[in-house]
Amino acid sequence: MKKILNQFLDAVIGQNPILIQLLGMCSVLAISTTAMNAIGMGAAVTVVLIFSNVLISMLRKLIPNEIRIAAFIVIISGFVTAVQLIIKAYLPSLDKSLGVFIPLIVVNCIILARAEAFASKNRVLPSALDGLFMGVGYTAALLILSIVREFVGYGSFFGMKLFGNKFVGVGMLVSPPGAFILLGILIAVVNFIIIKNKEKKKSKEKEAKLSAEKEKEVCEQ
Repeated sequence: MKKILNQFLDAVIGQNPILIQLLGMCSVLAISTTAMNAIGMGAAVTVVLIFSNVLISMLRKLIPNEIRIAAFIVIISGFVTAVQLIIKAYLPSLDKSLGVFIPLIVVNCIILARAEAFASKNRVLPSALDGLFMGVGYTAALLILSIVREFVGYGSFFGMKLFGNKFVGVGMLVSPPGAFILLGILIAVVNFIIIKNKEKKKSKEKEAKLSAEKEKEVCEQ
């Protein structure tokens, strides 16, 4: 259980695909104008991550090393096509909103990176969990960015107007430059928190080491 928790925290915080690894930036900047877009894109990426990781893990010993990347892309594209057809059938408004970025999940660096770095080297269950946790990390970062952009830019939350039709938002935040600026601030804040936590942990370890050395000196005397 502790190993699974550490894997979850590492995927969501320590190795967040957007805020730490800076993967999949194209779709993040383009569709993060509303929270509903973020939920839809995050769910689609998570589903593809889980199923592609599982199948690649199952076939990892059968896929020749020379064609592994091509094989991974074929597997990923199959699941992306299935997800796209489901969204088209049952969520046409979301399909219209996300547009070309659903089929572009095929070339999303996050999915191919997890296939190469994790699924191709690990068993099915850990690979499925890796896909789930990375998807959650991706969705969380995308959702935070989208909520801020939608709230400040449109004065709404998940499509619900909070300040009436007379609200004048900060238009720059729902434009591409605003997305770059806000994402940069978010990345800086997260990295600052991570660095401070590491420094705090090192400080505690140093204090514990000094305390142990003092106790040892007292015992020797």
